[in-house]
Amino acid sequence: MLGQERGFAPAYLGLGSNLGDREVNLRAAVAILGATAGITVEGLSSWYETTPVGKTDQGLFLNGVVRIKTTLSPRELLQCVLAIEQRLGRVRRERWGPRNIDIDILLYDALTIKEPDLEIPHPRLLERAFVLVPLAEIAPDLILPDGRRAREAVRGLFPGQEVLPYNGCRC
Repeated sequence: MLGQERGFAPAYLGLGSNLGDREVNLRAAVAILGATAGITVEGLSSWYETTPVGKTDQGLFLNGVVRIKTTLSPRELLQCVLAIEQRLGRVRRERWGPRNIDIDILLYDALTIKEPDLEIPHPRLLERAFVLVPLAEIAPDLILPDGRRAREAVRGLFPGQEVLPYNGCRC
């Protein structure tokens, strides 16, 4: 695979929460990721408070992006993040609905995968300010699927998508 160093592939994961103690939920997910065999957490963005996208009649999200290197295959990584969500109590009731934890595989090395339950790059990566802003923070020169650098992609227009630095207060 491209970009692999001694069996490790770089990957970026998007994290989000809008139920319960959002920051605790996100930090727990990062801790579990870091303790998982085959995954090394290499970077973590700041947290950002964001307006919901898709289903807008719900509470504000706390979002961030984590950069990992992994020996897991994309499919194994998907199973891992789903297991972490389940371990942290995620219940899937409705698409884009409220959730205590959401972990999405945004990018995995330079791979493109399009399967019914796994799409890499994430199919809505370039449409979501709540992903692009923290991604640009930790990887400003990362080349995105459309050929732009992450720092350039955040200059796009994202109507209705407010992304604010998180100051630690509970909303």
